[in-house]
Amino acid sequence: MNVLRSHHFITKNSYSLSVHFKKSLINSRKPSVFGFRKAMSSFSTVPNIVSTEWVGQNHESIIPLDASWHMPNAKRDPYKEYLEKRIKNARFFGIDEIKDKNTDLPHMLPSPEDFAKAVGDLGISEKDHVVVYDSIGLFSSTRVYWTFRVFGHEKLSVLDGGLPKWIAEKREIESGQASFTPKTYKTPTLNKELVRNYEDIRNNIDKGPDSPEFEQVLDARPEARFEGTAPEPRPGLSSGHMPYSFSVPFNSIIDPNTKTTLLQDDELRKLFESKNVDINKPIVLSCGSGVTATMLYLALEKIGAEKLAVYDGSWTEYASKEGSPIVGKK
Repeated sequence: MNVLRSHHFITKNSYSLSVHFKKSLINSRKPSVFGFRKAMSSFSTVPNIVSTEWVGQNHESIIPLDASWHMPNAKRDPYKEYLEKRIKNARFFGIDEIKDKNTDLPHMLPSPEDFAKAVGDLGISEKDHVVVYDSIGLFSSTRVYWTFRVFGHEKLSVLDGGLPKWIAEKREIESGQASFTPKTYKTPTLNKELVRNYEDIRNNIDKGPDSPEFEQVLDARPEARFEGTAPEPRPGLSSGHMPYSFSVPFNSIIDPNTKTTLLQDDELRKLFESKNVDINKPIVLSCGSGVTATMLYLALEKIGAEKLAVYDGSWTEYASKEGSPIVGKK
């Protein structure tokens, strides 16, 4: 079964999305997800987070992209769920299919050529406004958001609350097999500033926090795994953490009342301040396999942090390397 199947998207609006965006900001009198004045990525001309209401109003001008993924122990098939229930005209981006297939590490970034071919086959060009969502609310969508960001895609947003919020509001969905017309996606250049590898992490540890070139490392795994008091879900992998890293569990950025949307900006700032994170200095995000780290990436981008990168291999790579220094090893 080809996981790159999708629905043909036909743009019916002829007006400029950027003009529409400016008008929306002018007409907005109260804060909303679309109206986040500081939620604009420095890479983009559109907001990095949009609401279900905005997507409903602008559906014909965007391409929804289902980026759902689940841990293996969840025993859920995200592509099967996509066929059963999705936002109208959504494509499906499988992070376990569109990846670097020359490594045993899970869902590592694909090559620029493979990315362009896969995304073009989904009927998406580099000029389209892509709105990424997932079936949890806010989870793996951020991984695909970051992936597109790494490859320089400019018009890119995440749907706050994802499919659960969309369905709860009884908005239009569809099911069944999907068809689409492929597009040519110009082969991009990978932005190395947004990515860190194992050597980068080891060099950063060697420099230490007193170095002016030191990068703060935030770990999105649950705190018990960070502390080494709970095992890793991957067999044979030690828990614990990298020297000098901070624990910021991924679920701490989610609104406890909605359970699917991001905290408000002021709450996010307080959270990172409580962890002694300086958002004006370089930050590297890590987690178990490079998924929930990107949740922190999006949250930090939203509140104005600009010097951000993700350790693609994350803990799965780091802890599997012989000689990696681990604090609280279990």
